[in-house]
Amino acid sequence: MTAGASGDRSRIPFIAGLRDIADGYDAILCDGWGVLIDGRRHFPEAAEALRRFRAQGGIVVLITNASRPDEEVRRQLLGLGVPQDCFDDLLSAGELALREIVARAGQAVYHLGPARDDGLFRAAARRLGAPIMRVGPEAADYIVCTGLFDDRNETPSDYDEQLAALKARDLTMLCANPDIVVAIGNDLVYCAGAIAERYAAIDGRVLTFGKPHAPIYAAALERLKNLRGGDVDKARTLAIGDGAFTDLAGAGRAGLDCLFIIHGVHRAELHPGGGALDEAALESLFARAGARPKALARELFW
Repeated sequence: MTAGASGDRSRIPFIAGLRDIADGYDAILCDGWGVLIDGRRHFPEAAEALRRFRAQGGIVVLITNASRPDEEVRRQLLGLGVPQDCFDDLLSAGELALREIVARAGQAVYHLGPARDDGLFRAAARRLGAPIMRVGPEAADYIVCTGLFDDRNETPSDYDEQLAALKARDLTMLCANPDIVVAIGNDLVYCAGAIAERYAAIDGRVLTFGKPHAPIYAAALERLKNLRGGDVDKARTLAIGDGAFTDLAGAGRAGLDCLFIIHGVHRAELHPGGGALDEAALESLFARAGARPKALARELFW
């Protein structure tokens, strides 16, 4: 069953491991956070599953909503122990946002987000060969949102007054990470998507990079094409992810099958009180995402 198809939950297979469906695919677009890492460590079983898929001739591109450039994301993944041989390439939402920042050379930008994301602007400066004009909100031509300044103590509503002031200046916001929340270890923290959502709700202009939007899938499929040395059959390309409104919805819009990981960002919602899978909650999640997966798995295993 493909994303967007109708039917009851019993028709979506619950697989034991990627090996159960791997032969049907030549390429994988795999989410990072929630599937391969949790922000503090990597999942060896998931890495091994991707490695085995590659060993039988498959291509793997990691596709992430991280707000940092590809090179930074790669360093972070390797630093968390992700083996280089479990993927061929990676693509981040931050990389696409970076391209837009470079395209706006000469404009002044207000960075709404933590200092740890400054690498986005350093990378833009390197590509332009000139510094990026970073200013306060009163002098900015546009905004780049990479998250909350303090995602451990703040909530998106803390930004409502500032967002109203930015809207009064009619500034466009570039959202470098469409995720609303992400799991870091056992904690859920708000991401840039939560701020962008509130800005859009007051009719602020938002350009969003990453899943579930079309540009990141077009760019990822182009990466696959380059790696393969020819066109990629979308019918034989599998998206893997744990976010219903990013990975699953994005796969559906892109016309790709999706393996949906249920022990990810939606785990508490799908297993209330830490108990058994709530089938009604799962169906509600699919309905709200507007898509249905090809298969389900608790975690990514071979």
